[in-house]
Amino acid sequence: MRERLVAGNWKMHGSRESCRALLDAIVAADVACAVCVPFPYLAQAAERLRGTRVAWGAQTLSEHAQGAFTGEVSAAMLGEFGCRYVLVGHSERRHLFGETDAQVAAKFAAARAAGITPILCVGETLQEREAGRTQEVVARQLDAALARGGIGDAVVAYEPVWAIGTGRTATPEQAQEVHAFLRGRLSAQTRLLYGGSVKPDNAAAIFAMPDVDGGLIGGASLVANDFIAICRAA
Repeated sequence: MRERLVAGNWKMHGSRESCRALLDAIVAADVACAVCVPFPYLAQAAERLRGTRVAWGAQTLSEHAQGAFTGEVSAAMLGEFGCRYVLVGHSERRHLFGETDAQVAAKFAAARAAGITPILCVGETLQEREAGRTQEVVARQLDAALARGGIGDAVVAYEPVWAIGTGRTATPEQAQEVHAFLRGRLSAQTRLLYGGSVKPDNAAAIFAMPDVDGGLIGGASLVANDFIAICRAA
């Protein structure tokens, strides 16, 4: 039986006060989950969440161990803050910051080498889906990472780019179709998350699919009651 996982991606949102309130509410709800917070709030998250059922992580990392890479954060640095997870290859990193499959794969390997579980994000654009290229795209993104030493205990998150922050959501059947394709290329024990406008009112139907093991939650993870409801749905 695969362990369920709901991970919140706070993206570039928050302040010390808003983070405190959100973390307090999640801890009080006593739900097992994870939150990937902006770098400046890792110390705050680590202090508040240590000893609770909530794991914490970062939203990206450098593929380099150290050096003259101004503004970058290494896997070892994340490890010092007790990060259990780190997002790798989120579509916003790929499309806004130009991260290539090769760079994402290098980050994936760096996280694994440091003992941090990468959450590898894969997904197609609307144009790619309409062209019938969904499987081709997610296979390419997945295989680049697998070539760097296999999947290990990594988590894979399918996030159709056309459903991230748009209010559009893949139907449970569309999500399951891609998850089943990914499952065919991975261990039966690999956890597969769905991300893309997951909300309390659609979470249960999505999580009921046989190859969906939880969710990577964006906007709804910033609203305590919504995020807690999604965690409970899982």
